[in-house]
Amino acid sequence: MNTIRSVCVYCGSSPGRDEIYAKAGHLLGRSLAKSGLRLVYGGGTKGIMGAVAEGALKAGGKVTGIIPRFLINKEATETALDRLDELLITDNMHERKHKMFEKSDAFVALPGGIGTVEEIVEVMTWGQLGHHRKPILIANIDGYWTPLLRLFDQMRDLGFISSSMNIHFHVADRVEDIIPMLRAAVKSLPAGAGDAAGINGAEISGV
Repeated sequence: MNTIRSVCVYCGSSPGRDEIYAKAGHLLGRSLAKSGLRLVYGGGTKGIMGAVAEGALKAGGKVTGIIPRFLINKEATETALDRLDELLITDNMHERKHKMFEKSDAFVALPGGIGTVEEIVEVMTWGQLGHHRKPILIANIDGYWTPLLRLFDQMRDLGFISSSMNIHFHVADRVEDIIPMLRAAVKSLPAGAGDAAGINGAEISGV
C-alpha cells in the first residue's frame, strides 16, 4: 500500500504581516506530529519555518531540518537547531532541495516568498517531467496563493500548460484538510505505483 511517512513543508523564514500564517504553520506542525508523520523542512527557526517546527516539536513529533551552512546564522540559531532530532547541513541550496525531496513523501507549500514559490514549482516541474508522483499541496491560507493559482489557470488558458502535461497538485484552504487530502491522494494511486513513482524513498536523478 502507498503510504506517507514524511511531509516536506515549504514556507517563509519571515512570519509575514498577519499572524494567521504563523498560526497555520504551528497547527500544521502539530497536526503532522499527532498523525505520526515526520516533518521535513528548511531548518530555519524563525518566521513560519520556526512556527511549523515548534508545533511539531511541542507535540512530540520527529523533525528533520535541512539547511545550507551559509544560512544558519540568518535563518536559525545553533541552540534552536539542537532541538531537532535530525539536522542535515548542506553546502548549497541545490543540495538542500535535493535532500528535502529524497527525505519526503509529500510536499506542502504554506505562505512564503520567492524561495517558497521556487521550491514548490520545482517539485511540480519534476512531477510534470515524470520523475515522481508524490502528492503536492498548496495551502491557500486566507487566500494567500490565489494569485499564483490564477497564474496557473492563465498558463493553461493560453496554451502553456496542456492537458497532456502531468501537473497534479491539490489546494487546501484549511490546515485541518491538508493531511487527509495528502493521504487520499496517495491512496488514489494505482496499486504498486507508489515506489515506482517516487513514493517512500525513491530518488530523483538527472535533474
